[in-house]
Amino acid sequence: MTISMLTTESASNYNDLEKMSVADILFSINQEDQTVPLAVRKSLPQVEALVEQIVPRMQKGGRLFYIGAGTSGRLGVVDASECPPTFGVPFDLVVGIIAGGDTAIRKAVENAEDDWNQAWIDLMPFEPNANDILVGIAASGRTPYVIGGLNEAKKAGLLTGCVVCNDGSAVAAAAEFPVEVVVGPEFLTGSTRMKSGTAQKLVLNMISTAVMIRLGKVKGNKMVDMQMTNEKLVGRAIRMIIEELGVSPDEAESLLEEHGSVRGAIEAIKKS
Repeated sequence: MTISMLTTESASNYNDLEKMSVADILFSINQEDQTVPLAVRKSLPQVEALVEQIVPRMQKGGRLFYIGAGTSGRLGVVDASECPPTFGVPFDLVVGIIAGGDTAIRKAVENAEDDWNQAWIDLMPFEPNANDILVGIAASGRTPYVIGGLNEAKKAGLLTGCVVCNDGSAVAAAAEFPVEVVVGPEFLTGSTRMKSGTAQKLVLNMISTAVMIRLGKVKGNKMVDMQMTNEKLVGRAIRMIIEELGVSPDEAESLLEEHGSVRGAIEAIKKS
């Protein structure tokens, strides 16, 4: 095994953490967290390049797949699972796959990330094709599960991208459109669920939101296709209709019931 020092593994800027007060621990973590958006900003051209490639493929019927292990895999699952309720898209349009399967979302699966072949095997039930996109997520940039998946995806003609937190990584080399967000040492040395995880979450938010906006799933600044799965979301939908059409709450509620979505209600009235 080759051991190399990565930025994500470098020593914390702080020491003797166990001797800190709670106030000092929290303040120091917050100080480190404030550097993350600045690191993400530097990677915006890479994020833009990836999104610009994703959109036309999805316009042709392509799907967006995320693969990752541990925290990175969980973040991909979270981002994918939030797309249907937020944007009203099918559950299988954006898919998050984690090394070790769904069990690994709650409990670590030993050695799952070390299998070079498993990611592509995990993708097989979805019958991936050349319109699809595979984005590998790996803070270290050296996860075999992710590298192997990206290499096989490229052979099959999928568009490949990644989100990593080290420069010049093997994962980035395996992806056509890498996003590299180097956040520096973690407050707790090597704990990439912290700043690296935050950076990955921010980038995934950008990717999925920008893609869905470009696919027409947003009107103005509103989630007009969102799924209304609880009373809070129904209330939000009613407020959207009131703001957009200037109708009363009762009228907005009736329109929502009649047309089934914010978009449907707005478009029906504006066409009449």
